[in-house]
Amino acid sequence: MTQSSHPNFKSLGCAECRDREALGFDFTMAFQPIFNVRTRQAFAYEALVRGVNGESAGHILGLVNDSNRYRFDQACRVKAIEEAARLGMLDIPGCLLSINFLPNAVYRAETCIRATLEAARNTNFPPDRLMFEVTEGERVDDPDHLKSIFLEYERQGFTTAIDDFGSGYSGLNLLAMFQPQVLKIDMALTRGIDHDRVKRAIVEGIILVANRLGITVIAEGVETREESATLLAMGIELMQGFLFARPEVGRLAVGSFD
Repeated sequence: MTQSSHPNFKSLGCAECRDREALGFDFTMAFQPIFNVRTRQAFAYEALVRGVNGESAGHILGLVNDSNRYRFDQACRVKAIEEAARLGMLDIPGCLLSINFLPNAVYRAETCIRATLEAARNTNFPPDRLMFEVTEGERVDDPDHLKSIFLEYERQGFTTAIDDFGSGYSGLNLLAMFQPQVLKIDMALTRGIDHDRVKRAIVEGIILVANRLGITVIAEGVETREESATLLAMGIELMQGFLFARPEVGRLAVGSFD
């Protein structure tokens, strides 16, 4: 039985969505930019969870369990929107805020999105500047449930994305089932691509499929000028990685292109 089909899922999920009590731990958000390297403009900033005392994302995610998963997912969305607005993201024309979400923490997309929409209204953050990412590595018991979430998010005007594409074995199956607006190619494929013909061949295949389906491609984990130049020559203009900027808490990095 999948989580979404469990008889108590509705009551548990909705109750957690409404429950604004403390999680029992605190967290904040770091932001890492995604740049169009041709125009040198920020396409988006990805919100990445961090501890308030510098703890890693892994440490914080290790505190998430079945009893607080729904509440945590909701809190992350609200925190990301509030922090992005506070730091001035709305002053960057057209820049998206990218938020990772847990599909297993969503009972019904149209219901569990209410806190997100409320946070957007409270901060004057346009919903069409929100992008929701699900990682290919996220365990999904019910692919149809994930598809329904993505369809609802697109109906709401959000951008949808599959993160870490190529990192696991389910990517092509997910892509065959539904087509997001954005694919983020995993760093395992972009790292060292300038001197690896196998990686280049695989990424070329992903680009071909994405182009035919009208999907925007982002390269993650770009660390060297050689990787960036190779990816740009292959047709990828949107990139994210330490070459340009690291995730930062409390500010939006402007990026380095030297």
